[in-house]
Amino acid sequence: MPTFPRSPRRTHAAALVAAAASVALLAGCAGTATADGDADAGTDAVGTGFPVTVDNCGTEVTFDEAPQRVVTIKSSTLELLLALGLGDRVVGAAFTDGPAPDRYADAAAGVEVLSDKVPSQEAVLEAEPDLVFAGWESNLSAEGAGERDGLEQLGVHTYVAPAACKEEGYMPDPLTFDGVFADFEEAGAIFGVPDAAADLVAEQRAALDAIQPDDEGLTALWYSSGDDQPFVGAGIGAPQMIMDAAGLTNVAADVHDTWTSLSWEAVVDADPDVIVLVDAAWNTADSKIEKLEANPATAAMPAVQQHRYVIVDFPSTEAGVRNVDAVASIVEQLGAR
Repeated sequence: MPTFPRSPRRTHAAALVAAAASVALLAGCAGTATADGDADAGTDAVGTGFPVTVDNCGTEVTFDEAPQRVVTIKSSTLELLLALGLGDRVVGAAFTDGPAPDRYADAAAGVEVLSDKVPSQEAVLEAEPDLVFAGWESNLSAEGAGERDGLEQLGVHTYVAPAACKEEGYMPDPLTFDGVFADFEEAGAIFGVPDAAADLVAEQRAALDAIQPDDEGLTALWYSSGDDQPFVGAGIGAPQMIMDAAGLTNVAADVHDTWTSLSWEAVVDADPDVIVLVDAAWNTADSKIEKLEANPATAAMPAVQQHRYVIVDFPSTEAGVRNVDAVASIVEQLGAR
């Protein structure tokens, strides 16, 4: 099983919540969190274990109590709160990438959808949130849900999924499962549910450890989108992390970025053994297969001729609670070839 070295710049949020005084938590690419309070922070605490201060993508945010009215943007943020049992705190969701997994479907059904895309600031404020939890930094802009400073002045905190931070020193380099799990723990500290976060991490670690990666030494291309040029998973993001854990060697691993564009000539030259296809409602795996088979250059590739495809759903491509399931699914599909 591949190992995922823990970043020296991260620590567990559970230790933060248990501390009797301010303690540094999740420094660096996951941000920095400190908390003042007693060691008895309960799973639904509002006043214990607080305040919590995080350095989130370079923006310092202090939570004097656990957020109770949250607007989520992107599936990754909504599904993390559902996994932590906090669906009743979500007053609106926007820009989701597809239906929630079956295990969260009931909780997701009760969440109001504010927008299919990034919501406007007006739509966000109408929900009267105390926090906007964004999946991407770009969600928080004047053209989107509102700028961070402006929302803070209106009494609305903002928090970006730490794995999506882009600034140097904050962007995971590379993203690892330890980093993803540490982000879950930071969310547990912010929302006053450290025990739920610890349980989630333990469950996901156990599931990851139980996966036996493919051992055939296969190379793979992670094809997300693109016609004239394919947009593919590069060497330091979630696709790389998932392929590593599944036992695949990424043909774009030498590109030091989360995603990159390649030429079709480069794809043909790489000649991957397997093509990982991202399935999204707006850009399906079937449509990508049609492109690959219609392009004379790629149609001649053995992976295309022999239909050596592996499919992952779009929400699995970003750091979140679906990543371990994506590894398991890829390994299962490889075994079924």
